[in-house]
Amino acid sequence: MTTPTPIETHPDTTAPLRDPNALRLVSWNVNGIRAGIKKGFYEWLEKDSPDVLGLQETKISADQLTLDMLAPNGYHTYWSHASTKRGYSGVAIFSKVKPIQVTEGLGIPEWDDEGRVLIAEYDDFVFYNIYYPNGGRGDDRLKYKLGFYDVFLEHIEATRAKGKGVIVCGDFNTAHTPIDLARPKDNVNVSGFMQIERDWLDKFTGHGYIDTFRHFYPTKVDVYSWWAMRTYARERNVGWRIDYFFTSPDLKDRLMDAAIEMDVIGSDHCPVTLTLKK
Repeated sequence: MTTPTPIETHPDTTAPLRDPNALRLVSWNVNGIRAGIKKGFYEWLEKDSPDVLGLQETKISADQLTLDMLAPNGYHTYWSHASTKRGYSGVAIFSKVKPIQVTEGLGIPEWDDEGRVLIAEYDDFVFYNIYYPNGGRGDDRLKYKLGFYDVFLEHIEATRAKGKGVIVCGDFNTAHTPIDLARPKDNVNVSGFMQIERDWLDKFTGHGYIDTFRHFYPTKVDVYSWWAMRTYARERNVGWRIDYFFTSPDLKDRLMDAAIEMDVIGSDHCPVTLTLKK
């Protein structure tokens, strides 16, 4: 694993007033950070002002990062890029508080060369920001996705064994239950809702990890985080809930709220949020 170079920034004086005892975390698959910037990403960032932000599918290489991307007002930023395919995949973390350390990857090149993982360690938890593989491009990619899931679970369980609370955010590319997508019966054989993928999420939650949105809203329907843009699915709200915040069970008493911000545009995904007691 490598350690990304932190970017020093100045405190943000434009942040909205919030409960000083609350920590706001946001995850967003931006489907290309450069496209997102053209659609108002910086304006959204200033208005929302999350304490920690995980971005997925940044689709940018290191030499394409601008100063504004590296050092937005009030944030330390960390970026991971695909080493095998330029402008593919990629994740980033924006953090108001400098983490103890930030590392890239799960420690195995086979799973790390697509730039899918950044892990930030803080005093009281470890924050995983992950863009999980899409299994929809054939059997090989489905196998890769499931293998990635298993290696990730081994990694996160090892972190928990060290006594650290764990927060996981990102685009899992799987809807867990029938209420997590608009048309479950039509998609039982489609990657993202295949039984083998859903079984893995059952295994994951079986280890005690909490789906924070369902913790607060166990039966809420018609709330999604991704829509197929080519079919104008967002306008019809024919979506999937595939973006999540999970926490280890030791953080349960700190959970304050979780949300899916369907009104935020700029990507085919919308942000998902988690609020924790400090």
